[in-house]
Amino acid sequence: MTSPLQSSIRRAAWKSAAWLLALAFVALSGALGYQSFERRGLDKLQTDVRHRLELFSSAVEGMIQRLEDVPATVQLSEEIQRLFHAPRAAAARERADRYLQRLNAFMGGIAIYVLDERGVIVASSGRTQLQALPENDFSFRPYFQEALSGRVGRHFAISLVANRPAYFVSHPIRDGAKVVGVAVIMINLDPINQIWDMLGAPALLADTNGVVILSSDPAWTYTTLQELPIERRVDLQLSRMYNRMPLPRFPLQVQLQVNPETLSIYGSLQRSNRYLGFREVAQIVSGRSINGMDWRVMLFTDVDGARRDAVLAGAVSATGAAFLILLVLFVAQRRRIHRHRRESERLLEQANLSLEHKVGERTAALTLANAQLVKEVAERKQTEATLRATQGELVHAGKMAVLGRMAAGITHELTQPLGGVRTFAGNAMEFAKRQDLESVQQNLEIIARLTERMGTIIHPLRSFARRTDPELSFVDVGQCIENALFLYQTQLAHLGVVVDNRTTGEQLAAWCDAPRLEQVLVNLIGNAIDAMAEAPRKRLLLSAERAPAAEEALAADGRAYGLRIDVEDTGCGLPPDFTSHLFEPFYTTKQKGLGLGLTISRDIVQDFGGALRAWDRDGPGACFSIYLPCAPT
Repeated sequence: MTSPLQSSIRRAAWKSAAWLLALAFVALSGALGYQSFERRGLDKLQTDVRHRLELFSSAVEGMIQRLEDVPATVQLSEEIQRLFHAPRAAAARERADRYLQRLNAFMGGIAIYVLDERGVIVASSGRTQLQALPENDFSFRPYFQEALSGRVGRHFAISLVANRPAYFVSHPIRDGAKVVGVAVIMINLDPINQIWDMLGAPALLADTNGVVILSSDPAWTYTTLQELPIERRVDLQLSRMYNRMPLPRFPLQVQLQVNPETLSIYGSLQRSNRYLGFREVAQIVSGRSINGMDWRVMLFTDVDGARRDAVLAGAVSATGAAFLILLVLFVAQRRRIHRHRRESERLLEQANLSLEHKVGERTAALTLANAQLVKEVAERKQTEATLRATQGELVHAGKMAVLGRMAAGITHELTQPLGGVRTFAGNAMEFAKRQDLESVQQNLEIIARLTERMGTIIHPLRSFARRTDPELSFVDVGQCIENALFLYQTQLAHLGVVVDNRTTGEQLAAWCDAPRLEQVLVNLIGNAIDAMAEAPRKRLLLSAERAPAAEEALAADGRAYGLRIDVEDTGCGLPPDFTSHLFEPFYTTKQKGLGLGLTISRDIVQDFGGALRAWDRDGPGACFSIYLPCAPT
């Protein structure tokens, strides 16, 4: 038989073992929680890093690729072709320099220059800077050698002109099948240094040689990620790619690996844990190659934040495990108490009586719920009938709202023609008093044309249910501008506005609808006059020209814009947020205005297949540009 002392010792041993198992379970839960949340935090961190790297790479690609095709267009210029047909003619070189200066100013590169087949500069956008070099021979540059062999050259190098990093893109210039020269654009890399903050961590850009060319930390610039062979260092010195920089080793010891499938770069920086005595990962090194270039971007991300979250998650997991153990003990105790209670017959009889009472209450509640349900069904049927009636009223209100918006727009467009009718009617009365019947007839003819235009404006009210397209044809743009200015002659003279109409005498034809184009011009000129009401210097500039080739990309459907009309003033200029609100309906900066003029004008131009754009001038005032399409072929 087991003695009471042995039983007591055995129960104490079982309790101790149970507590040890509980502590082990709590510790294991904390460890598993830490590992799980650490892995999840690192995965989330790497996903965020990949997203930031993609955004940064896209930004860098956009900066570079925007200018990569410029050298290919240089050989199409007549000035460059004449230069190679007469390379020693000073006039040809001067014309070529001016062309490259204009092209470089428009594109925003550091410099654009042309080399002959020996690598000597024959034309440049900045000849003064290039003449300051001790030598004028760039045949040692890799981008020249690749272009001379007929390929497009793309290389990073430190500029010998400004001693700053730049990206060089070269393209061969051919005369038939022969390469007679090389066109080169030097792309500024300073904008990249302005977007490091978007990565949110230390980062760098390395080229194919493993040399850091740009970095958020200036101390990392022009260091090598791996040891360069002596032969490669000699080649770099000869090509002067880094302008004879010493190229020391990168200050951090990092082991990098490249995924051959995704071309992604990964690695880590380690440090000694002063509490646990072993080396742990301090930073994750992530990177990727930039498409179309021989560059790699790498980001150094600290993992301490993810570890702190994992420690907190482990503590929460351990606490949860301890709570679970306590809950199990609590449930076991409750079950023991409940078992004792069931052994009592008195409690069983009370439970039966309580059950019968609850059945009666539930039956009464069910009856009440059934009656409530019948009432709710009737209310829902009434609600459905009310909803159908409300839907009909909403449709009618929608039609009235559209009709009100159209009436407001037409009222705005009738303001200028009505003013013209009032002015010319007064003139006709005055000429009638003077017995000048010829002038009376001219004014009445103008009034007739204005009323005809008013009729075309009112026409949309009669065609509310259908949409009509403008009648497109060849239109004399100069005549349309003259007609629009004619309506404002008195107001322009009264305000002292100097009108500079540069379209007088030019024959510029556009594919559009003449009355609607005049309607847009009248609205833009009226806005310009209002903007110059308080200006000390009032000057209205009207010009029209063939749209430059670089602006043809504005066409939404791939068609080229053939003509551009500019309306410039010296008034108060555009509001700061004009890009987001200027063409919105009912948005206006005038005290008296509906805010529909620019919206209607934009829609009219878009009906032609064109576009309406707004710009801030270099000086005071604003410029509105109308792009009209070429004639269909």
